[in-house]
Amino acid sequence: MNEQSSPVLEISSLSAGYGRFDVVRDIGLSVGKGEAVALLGPNGAGKTTVLRAIMGLVKQRRGLIRIGDTDVSDLPTHRIARGLAAIAPEGRRLFLDQSVEDNLLLGALHLRHDRTRVERLLTSVYDLFPVLRNYRHRLSSFLSGGEQQMVAIGRMLMSDPEIMLLDEPSVALSPVAVDIVVKAMLELRKRGASLLLVEQRIDVATRVCDRLYVMAHGEIVEEMTPEIVRSGGMSILNKYLG
Repeated sequence: MNEQSSPVLEISSLSAGYGRFDVVRDIGLSVGKGEAVALLGPNGAGKTTVLRAIMGLVKQRRGLIRIGDTDVSDLPTHRIARGLAAIAPEGRRLFLDQSVEDNLLLGALHLRHDRTRVERLLTSVYDLFPVLRNYRHRLSSFLSGGEQQMVAIGRMLMSDPEIMLLDEPSVALSPVAVDIVVKAMLELRKRGASLLLVEQRIDVATRVCDRLYVMAHGEIVEEMTPEIVRSGGMSILNKYLG
């Protein structure tokens, strides 16, 4: 994190899980304003659980999660989703029987009384993904996987959150679609967005992010920069990622 930027997201000593079991233990990480940070790790490392804990979707047993000046550790999901954090989940989870624009507007439900702001956000999404402007009235079920991912990211943007969470945005996409999604994340960075990205593709993470946390067995085991990865850190990553 840039030393001069205050954290948009700060997590300390987080333990969270399902039932009686902790999936993640003693997690500490931060994302600065305008910064992009990646969580890398094998399947089952706990990366998605961290995102779900931020959104209030997983029971937090210990620790602190702060977004800006707000302690969200005990806030319900619907409060967090009102402009604090928003997620583009793995698998996209769109309403396939609804149009592209209807899916996008779901991200701005808490802003529905501010039509000017909603229209501005819609324009921002369509500028980011011009193909969606042409498909705005098309049912989401008729979109390709890459186009559905664009809608999922766009729905996240419509919330106008302080921190944007992306869970495996490149998974199961064609190389062309991956490139479009990566360029969109880079454009979001130019706009000043703060991103926390869960990824398994090292090339995507190093292209988009300032810093990388590596998770294994529910814990953060390494922190590095793309420069470190490119100058020999791949051997460290391969130890955990295989």
